[in-house]
Amino acid sequence: MSEAATTTRKFDVAIIGAGYVGLPLAQVFADAGKSVVLLDVSADRVSAILRGESYIEDVPSEKLKALVDSGLLSATTDYDVLRDTDAILIALPTPLSRQREPDLSIVLSATREIAKRLRPGQLVVLESTTYPGTTRDDIKPLLEAGSGLKAGEDFHLAFSPERVDPGRLDYTTKNVPKVVGGVNEASTEAAAALYGAAVDTIHRVSSPEAAELTKLLENIFRSVNIALVNELAQLCDRMGIDVWEVVDAAATKPFGFMPFQPGPGLGGHCIPIDPFYLTWKAREYDFTTEFIELAGKVNADMPYYCRSRVSQALNHGAGKSLKGSRILVLGVAYKADISDMRESPAVKLIHLLQNAGADVSYHDPHVQSFTEHGVQLASVPFEPATYDAVVIATAHSAIDYVQLVDDAALIVDLRNAIGRHGIKSDKVWKL
Repeated sequence: MSEAATTTRKFDVAIIGAGYVGLPLAQVFADAGKSVVLLDVSADRVSAILRGESYIEDVPSEKLKALVDSGLLSATTDYDVLRDTDAILIALPTPLSRQREPDLSIVLSATREIAKRLRPGQLVVLESTTYPGTTRDDIKPLLEAGSGLKAGEDFHLAFSPERVDPGRLDYTTKNVPKVVGGVNEASTEAAAALYGAAVDTIHRVSSPEAAELTKLLENIFRSVNIALVNELAQLCDRMGIDVWEVVDAAATKPFGFMPFQPGPGLGGHCIPIDPFYLTWKAREYDFTTEFIELAGKVNADMPYYCRSRVSQALNHGAGKSLKGSRILVLGVAYKADISDMRESPAVKLIHLLQNAGADVSYHDPHVQSFTEHGVQLASVPFEPATYDAVVIATAHSAIDYVQLVDDAALIVDLRNAIGRHGIKSDKVWKL
């Protein structure tokens, strides 16, 4: 189906944003027999979808092509497709500004476009992560002012947070419970009915604010616990104790403990960003979220600590200075076995190593090249013997760690990848 034909067709569901959230969500609805259209500003993305070519690892191209060929899934850049859809889901980015304040401009711009085309009986659901009050205080007024319709009466409005963890096969968009909260009971039930047709479990909450805060709590929980173990890793270094051994030992307790792993910092689309949405909103209530902000500081400082660890390893392990040393960084994706680089701490670490005078290259089987925050590099062949030090920033399973230990002169393992493979070597400096 061409993009022009898509615009004139009626769809059950329109999803605005064809990224890591929107495309898997579209697949789940299409698998359930719903006709779905993805709306995206990127003509390249739309063209790829219409050809059945996926750019998201969680959606195989063969699966996407089959759904497109069946007519259940399509894509367009034209907002007019919204005029004749039953439900409109917003799955757009909500980044932070340079001042670490929420930037809703992308979502609000899309909301204005929705309002121009909104008709009675439609359901609008915001999935983008944000602070409590966004759906009611920001989205609702724009939709009502632009359409002349009233939320909760003429159309339904709800919030349902995305819970995507890229690369996971055990927990997917279909089987992770969907939290929904509407501006009134009718809106909650409309959203529950829509998602219930495609997602295994629906959990209703009393308001969009409760649903918005639910998503923030989930990610703040991870941020705080990762900060705790990152701080412990630094203390363990001074005390001469292996933090990985301690975490593994504590994890044998069958109750009251959940293991978190230290690392070079936080990455991904949620954990490094979402807590700051709540700290910003809390100031409106004359409240300081000190615990959350301290965790953010600890995690943000980890790339700096890891740079110092690399410098220490070179100095004491090879008698070399960081300046002028050739360093190979293994892995630049934010977590293992995916290509997602959003907020990857490896990029920050590379930048810091370069600023210290090191000659830095990287190898990543999932990321062929990248340009982020002034750093532009392409993946080099896996030849660890040609470098003064190898830094494991992301522990991809495709890396041959046995060969790495055999060939490398010095290894700084920030993910305990060597230890997890049962390899012991004096060449290895752990986080």
